[in-house]
Amino acid sequence: MNVRWLRCVVLFIAANLLIGSVVCLAQSDKDQYEYIDISNPFLRKIPLAVPLFKNANRTGEEKRLSDSSADLLAASLEFTGYFKLLDRGAFLFDPQKDGILTPQINFANWTVIGAELLITGSLKESGDNITMELRLFDTFKARRIIGKKYTGKKADQRRMIHRFCSEVIKYLTGKPGVFGSKIAFVSTGSGNKEIYSCAFDGYNPHQMTRNHSISLFPAWSSDGRYLAYTSYKKGKPDLFIKNLAEVQETTINKKGLNITPAWVPGKFELAATLSFSGDQEIYLLTGSGKVIKRLTNLRGIDVSPTWSPDGKKFAFVSNRSGSPQVYVQDLASGKVRRLTYEGNYNTQPNWSPQGDKIAYASVVDGRRNIVVMGFDGRGLLQLTHESGDNEAPAWSPDGSLIAFSSNREGPFRIYVMTAFGTDQRRLLVMTGEQTNPKWSMNAFNN
Repeated sequence: MNVRWLRCVVLFIAANLLIGSVVCLAQSDKDQYEYIDISNPFLRKIPLAVPLFKNANRTGEEKRLSDSSADLLAASLEFTGYFKLLDRGAFLFDPQKDGILTPQINFANWTVIGAELLITGSLKESGDNITMELRLFDTFKARRIIGKKYTGKKADQRRMIHRFCSEVIKYLTGKPGVFGSKIAFVSTGSGNKEIYSCAFDGYNPHQMTRNHSISLFPAWSSDGRYLAYTSYKKGKPDLFIKNLAEVQETTINKKGLNITPAWVPGKFELAATLSFSGDQEIYLLTGSGKVIKRLTNLRGIDVSPTWSPDGKKFAFVSNRSGSPQVYVQDLASGKVRRLTYEGNYNTQPNWSPQGDKIAYASVVDGRRNIVVMGFDGRGLLQLTHESGDNEAPAWSPDGSLIAFSSNREGPFRIYVMTAFGTDQRRLLVMTGEQTNPKWSMNAFNN
């Protein structure tokens, strides 16, 4: 294995007024080992300590920002399902008196309470600006793993914390996690079915469409610049492609149905179900709505396309065998094979970002449940059990989590679980019902 030495570098981040990020690391590949195997269904959670941060000026506002930053960092990392957060009441540590750098840290005080990883931080307020220094330590090796410094406006607090969380998860798993991603969903909170979005953890839900009608099937483009969806705002189901930056929309309003859009990975193209030919078939379209070609060509209903990450295959739902089942089609050859055989009603497929699995909703013992299967048809695993109806699974951009909708507590809400069905919890509470979640890509990949 080649040894790579990382020199101390300064990375300037222009986005969202984060103007500085300092990385000072010196380690080799031999010294780096995997803490987390995201493919392990029996994942052991890592004991993690996140004490309150040190604050420089000790003003009331600075302490408020400092404490809320530490709380946000702890909650964000716990959200991943990878960590067991340790109780601060057990810490032998005072952030104002004790050191937060490697030579000053008594690592025995952390290993004795079971902490395997430790994150320390400091925050300084200066007018409307804040500076945060954050460090990740391996307590048993008594060494620093990651060190970062962020400077920006107070409004950038959340983004700073999530930048660091992304660095932590990338080090531990090889992927930057979910921290820069969003979830679009349908909500009836306004009295109509409209498209909303929120941050990955349910923060700041806001309404994206105001069509005063039925809007369904949100779909993010790979770069996050466009949102495609179906709406009845003109009286029938048409497709709309919204340019999120310019607040402009393109309409695809061919005769009949125009539903279930799905963007081709990395391209300004999408698949969707259209019925202008008289049959509900899946077509490939440009992002401006021009038909490129017809993808399915068999009597029956073909809906809900979802693409493999390389864009060479897509899964979809068809009743060509008599009941709704999931099929996979090769784009180049047009060859189709049936994926699901268990159960008589399998719908809403969603292809994992790694390309190895497809999640879908299946009627099991009279209730809808989330099931995952290998794209080759092997390894079927039911993820939800005896908890109402569960539907519309959507993979997170790193493949570690699945969002879905469920009525287990009454109205349909958005829930999140790990890719193996553990740690199932509600994402947010809003008026009305929330359904049909779709996860965007991670902005921190860029």
